Amino acid sequence: MAKEHNSTILDLKTITKRFDKLVAVNNVSFSLKRGNLVTFVGPSGCGKTTLLRVISGFAEPDEGRIILDGEDITHTPPNTRDTAMVFQNYALFPHMTVARNIGFGLRIKKVPKKEIDKEVERLLDLVQLTGLGNRNPRQLSGGQQQRVALARALSLHPKILLLDEPLSNLDANLRVSMREEIRKLQRRLDLSIIFVTHDQEEAMSISDLMVVMDHGIVKQIGTPTEIYEQPVDEFVANFIGHINFFPGKIVALSKNKMTFKNSIINLEMDLPPFPVSVGDRLKAVIRPESIDISDKVSPLPDTENIIQGRIESAMYIGSIMRYTVSAGEHTVYVDESDPQYRGILQEGSMANLIFKKRVHMLRE
Repeated sequence: MAKEHNSTILDLKTITKRFDKLVAVNNVSFSLKRGNLVTFVGPSGCGKTTLLRVISGFAEPDEGRIILDGEDITHTPPNTRDTAMVFQNYALFPHMTVARNIGFGLRIKKVPKKEIDKEVERLLDLVQLTGLGNRNPRQLSGGQQQRVALARALSLHPKILLLDEPLSNLDANLRVSMREEIRKLQRRLDLSIIFVTHDQEEAMSISDLMVVMDHGIVKQIGTPTEIYEQPVDEFVANFIGHINFFPGKIVALSKNKMTFKNSIINLEMDLPPFPVSVGDRLKAVIRPESIDISDKVSPLPDTENIIQGRIESAMYIGSIMRYTVSAGEHTVYVDESDPQYRGILQEGSMANLIFKKRVHMLRE
C-alpha cells in the first residue's frame, strides 16, 4: 500500500554529534514530510553537512535517534540505508563511462544486465543526457556531471535523496538553471530531498521548508516566506538577505496600533503578534525593499512614518538601486525597484525615507 503524500518519512530525535570538544550538531530534532524538499542552510561550520552525514550513515550520532519511514536506522551502515547521497564534487568514477557510473549501484546489487541497461537508458532520458552514455565524465560539462551524479543516486530508488552543496562548483548562471531542474525533477518524481547549501537565495528558491543552523543549533524551521518575513532573531534576519535593525521602545498604545520611538524615528505601527506594554524595548526588523525613498522636494504620502537622511552611496544593480542612507546615528539600507522608471537619486543629496506600518518586531 502506497504511503500517503506528506506523511512523515524522516524523524530526527535530539541528534547530537561531537568531535572531541567541538559540538558540531547540538540536540537537533526535525521531521521531513514525504515528497518535500528541505534545505539545511547556514554559514560554513554551522553543522549542516555534519547533520547530513549523520542521516546518511557516514557519521554516527553521539546521542539521539534517526527514524526512516518508521524504522530506527541510527546504527545502520550507510550502504544498507534506503538513502542516496550526491556529493559536492559528484564523486564520479573517472575510468567508467557515464552509463557504467549510473549503473554502478545496480551492478553491486547484482541486478541482471538487461534490467540495468534499461534503467540506465531511462535515467539518461530523465536527466536529459540521452545519447551520452558512452562518454567519460571528463568529456562532460559541470552541469552534465551533476546530472550523472543525480541519475546514479536515483538508480537505487532511495526513500530520501541527500544533496551536499551539489551546485557549489558551478558558475552562477548554471547554478540557477540546475536548481530549477532539480526542483522540477523533485516535483515530477515526488522525491523526498534534503539539500545542504550556504547560499540563502538558493535555499529560498528551492525549498518547501528551510532549517537555518548556526554553531550546531537549529535557529529556525519554516517556509521561505516565514524565514524571510518573520525571523526569530537577529542571526536569522541577518543571514537571510539584507536587513535594517532599529532598536527603540513603545511610547503609546491604542486598540491595534502602537507608537515606536528612538532617536530618529517616531513611527505608528501595527501591534506585533505578542503582548506588549508601554515602555517595552523592541527592535524593528525592516528589509531594504520595505522602505520607500524619494527626493526632498517630491510630494509625500499622507503618513507620519517619514524620516530624513543623506544618501551616502547609490549602487546601480540593474533591477534595483541600492542606497545607503545616514539618518542620525543609523545607517539605513534601501532597495528601490525599477530605477530606470523611478530615476536615480544622487549621492550627497537629502532624501525622505517612508516606512510602512506593518513591521516585524523582535524583543530586545
